Order: sequence, then structure tokens, then C-alpha cells
Amino acid sequence: MNFRRYLELFLLCLVMMFNSCKSSQDTVVASDDNEVDILPPAELYGNLFYDVQTRAIFEDSKTFVDATPKYSVSLIRQRYDMLEDTTFTGMKTFLDQHFNIPEADVDFRSDSLQIGMHIKSLWEVLKRPANDSISGTLIPLPNDYIVPGGRFREVYYWDSYFTMLGLQVDNENEVIRNMVENFAFLIDELGFIPNGNRTYYLGRSQPPFFSLMVDILADIEGEEVYAEFLNALVKEHQFWMKGNNELKPGNAINRVVKLKDGTVLNRYYDEFDTPRPESYREDVETAEVAMKANPMLRKEGVYRNLRAGAESGWDYSSRWLVKNKQNEFELSSIQTTSILPVDLNSLLYKLEKTISKAAKISDKEEISATYAKLAEKRQQAIADYFWDSKMEFFQDYNFEKQEFTGNFSLAAMYPLFFQIADEQQAGKVATKIKEDFLKPGGVVTTPYNTGQQWDAPNGWAPLQWITIQGLRNYKHMELSEEIKRRWLDVNSAVYDRTYKMTEKYNVMDLSKESGGGEYPTQDGFGWTNGVYKKLSSEE
Repeated sequence: MNFRRYLELFLLCLVMMFNSCKSSQDTVVASDDNEVDILPPAELYGNLFYDVQTRAIFEDSKTFVDATPKYSVSLIRQRYDMLEDTTFTGMKTFLDQHFNIPEADVDFRSDSLQIGMHIKSLWEVLKRPANDSISGTLIPLPNDYIVPGGRFREVYYWDSYFTMLGLQVDNENEVIRNMVENFAFLIDELGFIPNGNRTYYLGRSQPPFFSLMVDILADIEGEEVYAEFLNALVKEHQFWMKGNNELKPGNAINRVVKLKDGTVLNRYYDEFDTPRPESYREDVETAEVAMKANPMLRKEGVYRNLRAGAESGWDYSSRWLVKNKQNEFELSSIQTTSILPVDLNSLLYKLEKTISKAAKISDKEEISATYAKLAEKRQQAIADYFWDSKMEFFQDYNFEKQEFTGNFSLAAMYPLFFQIADEQQAGKVATKIKEDFLKPGGVVTTPYNTGQQWDAPNGWAPLQWITIQGLRNYKHMELSEEIKRRWLDVNSAVYDRTYKMTEKYNVMDLSKESGGGEYPTQDGFGWTNGVYKKLSSEE
């Protein structure tokens, strides 16, 4: 089956799925009689999916949903319904017989012990070819792309921008072009860029960094790139603003919130209110804890908030949680959809500015003016709703409670990264970063040690980059250089011990590994490689 024919069937199935007009027992059959199963795993595998996930057949819930069937799915389901030995061992044997079970990428060592050469060698290891056929839950892409590594076997949206920073240093310009085209393709075909190219990610996106990827490509090829991707940029904006025209003040729909004064801002969201297929067991357990603590809660609300937290990329963090009576953060308190995030709205300001620029280059002055005005309004809204003058720091805003969340994080650096803050605000933020966030290995994501991976003691490459660049924008060079030095040092120290680049780092105690969250720290690792390459190339 050719790629375009597959996509036609894929989109047909999506329309039917989202309109709930398709039985979970059905499949779509191609005209050439090849069976094409293009559903999320719960619909694809039925009882087999639920049994595997709830019985913890695999330690990592993501393993099964990434497996590829060896036979037609209808045959596998038929055989499973007839399976007599449903013990743990019997189930495991059945799965091994009927699926190719994925493993995390094997440890890679380059011929060179030098970290920069290791990363350069890793690009080929992390590269995946264009896909032209259905394979379990994988959504095919027309061009090659880079995956993060480890358990992350597919492309990820916001990861890819930071990965591209390093690809550019290593002159991997064709790969950058391919990846930007892949994301434009997803926008064109699906209306948005999903979290990753898996069917179980079709309810959500991730922080909208596409406009910054276009910036990188334009830096390589010239400003005509902006005109080339204008339609994709506009379409992504429409995705984030879907339902805006229906809103009355004081209401929210999808990812859009209209405050009582008419100000329009955005939140993270997900189309579905069910457990994430790739973390099914974990989400069910979290919902049970939440409902035990508060019987008035609906589990569907907990699931949607967990999914929205995953769309944020910060899965999970104190940003989305509420302190209990013991002054502790529990994941079961998650309330992502009630929160207006400062980083998301700063990214959408950047998207609006980029659309205005692209339209002007395309001689579409009216469109350019429209989006310039939208950006101007959002900039004012960020100043009005995210700057806490009492604490002198940017914060997320709970629009339901009409107050700041009170949870500090490096999301406060986004208004500096995009030069939205004024000089005085930037100075206050820089002071707090130095006092509360600067640690021996760089900057910690939040000051709170909650057991969640996007909190202390962990530091992450994308937020080091955002923080360093944000400080540079306002001439806080000494602090930015100190963060850079400490981050590069911890990357190098861990590499010297393990010959690995990892997903995140313990920046508070350099003798310990990073941790927290739903899975062990992964190695590979796309965005760490990219940021290290970019920063070290400045030396």
C-alpha cells in the first residue's frame, strides 16, 4: 500500500473514531485486501490490551503499546479469546508468540571517548527511517527523523527543537529539513502536531515549538522558509485556539480560556478523559487515590488532568499539583486544566509573532497585521496575569481560583527567553534564579522535592537552554555563564563515568543519579545531546 493511500485510510478512521461512529471491534480494510489497523491500542487490541496493562505483564506500561503484531490483529484477538492458559507465564508466552516486543535501545559506545564525537556518532543511532506502512501504533512519517532514545522510540514534538540545536552544530541540515517537513505534514494531515507519532498520542500535542524549528531552518536556508511554512504555522495556531469564537467571558473550552475581563489565554488539555494507554495502570491507580481522598471527584477529570499534564511536557511537576495538609504534593491532586501556564502562553506569543513575520515575507500584509495585534494583546495579558509583583517572579495562574498557583518553576524563564519581560522584571527573576534555583550542576527545575521527575533535584537540558538564553537576552551574562559551565560539567562528569548522555540529571547532589517519575532515567538522549552540542560549540 502506498503512503498516500495509507494516510487516506488513517484519516478516515480518525474521523470515525472521534465521532464515536466506529465499533471497537471493527477494522478498516484497504482496497487491496490488506488489513489496516490504525486505532489506539485499547480499540486495537480490546480485552488483550486491558489484561496486559492491568496485570502488569510488562514492568513498563509503554512496552506493550509499542509492540508490533506478527499477524493480523483480528487473528491475534481471536486466538486470545481462545487462550486457556491465562496465567502470567501463559500470557507472556502468548505475547512473545504474537508480537515483536520492543526493548529500550541497547547501550551505545562510540569509538571515541570524547563526548562531542560520541554525540555526533549517536545521531545515526537515534535516526529512524521514513515509515510507509502500518506497524502497531506507529503513525508513519514521510521523512527520516531523530528519536530521543531509550524507551522513547518515536519522534517527540518539543524534544525535537532542542535536538535540532545540536544537529545544526553538526551540519545535519538535511535531517533538520526532514523533521520540519514531518511536523508540517502532521499539521496538514491531522490539524496539529501530536505528542509523538503514536496513535495513543492523538488526544494531545506538546509545547508548541514548531515556530522555533522554522527559525532554525530559516537560519540555515534563508528567510523564504517562513513563507514555505506559513500555512502550517497558521494551522497550528488554529488548533490551540479552537473554540475561541464560542467562548463567553469566564468560560473555557478545549485549550482556550476567556477570563471575566475578556482576556483570552491558553491552557494544556487533552481530547480524552480515559487513562493514558502508555501509562494505563499508573493512571488508574492515581485516580483511585484521588477519589479516596475526595469522593466527590470524577475519575474522568483526573484522567484528563493527567493527560493535560503530559501535553505540557512536564509530566509530572508540582506546577500542576496542590499541597495537602502536610504541606506535601501528591500526584492525585493534579489540576492541570485549571491552570494557565506561563510557558505555553509565551510560546503562543512567539507563534503569533512568527506568523506575522512569515505573512509579511509572503506579502500578506493583512494577515501579518492581524497576528502582530494578537501577539501584542498576548504580551499584555502575560504581564497582567503571570507577573506576581509581590513575589517578583512569573507564575502560572489558576483561572478557576483567580489566583497564582504559588508554585515556582523555571517556566518563569520563558518571558525572558522570548523577550516579553521588561528589564526590571528580568532583573528580579535573575535574582531569584540565583538564590533559589542555581545548584552545583546547573539550575533545578523547581525548588520542591516531590518525587516527580520535573521537580528537585532534577535538571533538564531544555530548561537549562531556556534559562541561559533568557538571561543572555537581558545581559545577565555572569549568571548565564555560570549555569552553562555547571551544566556542561555535570554532563561531562556523568559521561566520563558511564559513557552515556541521559535524559535528566541530579543537579543538587552530583554524586547521585537523577530519578523520580514513572520510569527510570533514560539514556540516548536527544535533547541533552542537542543542548550540550550547542553550548559546547560556543567555547
